[in-house]
Formats: sequence, structure tokens, C-alpha cells
Amino acid sequence: MDKEVDRLLSNTFAASLAYVSVAVLALLVFLYVFELVTRYKCWQEIKKGNMAVAMATGGKIFGICNLFRFSIEANETVYQSLVWAMFGYALLLAAYFLFEFLTPVFRIDDEIEKDNRAVGFTAMIISISLSYVIGATIA
Repeated sequence: MDKEVDRLLSNTFAASLAYVSVAVLALLVFLYVFELVTRYKCWQEIKKGNMAVAMATGGKIFGICNLFRFSIEANETVYQSLVWAMFGYALLLAAYFLFEFLTPVFRIDDEIEKDNRAVGFTAMIISISLSYVIGATIA
């Protein structure tokens, strides 16, 4: 079975489809986990026009996909890429909790839910920036 998968993935079109499929499925799972740990419901808030939530969620999407970019470039197989992207995601999630914890003046999630765009923008930039730092450790 492994030989058939390896032969299939030696075709660049099939390999591209496999990497993108795995990344999209993992993105959905990772976003679901973020949805569980935030105090607000991302997609409901975005539907209402909450730009702070849209920016924070967009930063998470970019950050997760950027981690996949680094892990795909640095690894030989889809499986290795997924493992390293999951590791990178765990670090990104830990950074999210650290950001919330290290901001004692106000609750990040509460401010984002109130459509505080400055906080939403900061959360977006933190997710994007950390994805580059974490990604560099994957490579």
C-alpha cells in the first residue's frame, strides 16, 4: 500500500492535491479548536459584521496556512508535513493563551467580541507574525 501511495505522490499534480486536501481539512479542524477556546462564536460574529473577529480569525487562518507552507517545504512526505504543522499549530495555540494571559488590563476575547478593532488587528498581527517565527523552526 505504501508503494502505491508513494507512486501516486510522485506525480506533482496528485501530490499538490494531497497536500492541499490535508491542509484544508486540518485548517477546518484547527479553526474548530480555536472556536472552542474563544469566548465568542467566530462565524456568528463575522456574519453580524464584527470586523475585530474577522481580523482575528483571518490572522488565525493565515497563520495556520503559513505553518503548512513551512512544513510542506521542509518535509518529504504529507505525513511528516502534517505532524510538523500540528506541532506548529500547538505552539500557535499556546501563544494565543499566553497573549490572553499576559494582557491583564482587559480580556482579549471580550474586547474582540465587542468589535474592538485595535485588539482584533493586534491579534491578527500576532498570529501572522508568530506563524513566521514558528515556521522558521520547522524548516
